[in-house]
Amino acid sequence: MIREAKLSDLSGLLAVYHSVEKTATQDSTDASAVFANILNDPNQHVIVAEEEGAVVSTCTCIVIRNMTSGQRPYALVENVATLPEWQGRGLASSCMERAKEIAEANGCYKIYLTTSSKDERIWSFYERLCYGKDEKTAFIQRL
Repeated sequence: MIREAKLSDLSGLLAVYHSVEKTATQDSTDASAVFANILNDPNQHVIVAEEEGAVVSTCTCIVIRNMTSGQRPYALVENVATLPEWQGRGLASSCMERAKEIAEANGCYKIYLTTSSKDERIWSFYERLCYGKDEKTAFIQRL
C-alpha cells in the first residue's frame, strides 16, 4: 500500500532511513516532535510503502512556492529509501510516482530529485523514472 505517513509510522520510517544511512537516528523519542511538525506542514509529504503491516520504503516530497516560472511551485524529492530485503520490487518507484502525483496536483512545473549516492545502479533507477542528471548542478554547503 502506498500512502502518506502518519505519526504511528515513525519507528518504521527511522528503521528504513537507518538501513541506508547509518548516521540516521533510531530514537523515535528524539524524532517525534520533528516528525509531528513535518506531518502538520501541508507542503511536506512523507510517502510510505507498507507491506505486511510495516513501512518498507519511503520518499519525501516538498512543494516549494516560487516567484519565477509564472509563480508556479516546484517539488523537491528527497530521502528515497527502501529496506534492503524489499529492494527491487518497485516500491520506491511507486512512492516516487505518488510524489509526482502530489507535484502535479499542486501545479508544480518540475521536480528536483537529490541523492548523495554515487552508485550507478541508483542513478540508472532515477533515469528510468525520467529524472535527468545533466540539467542542473547542485552545490551543497554543510552547516
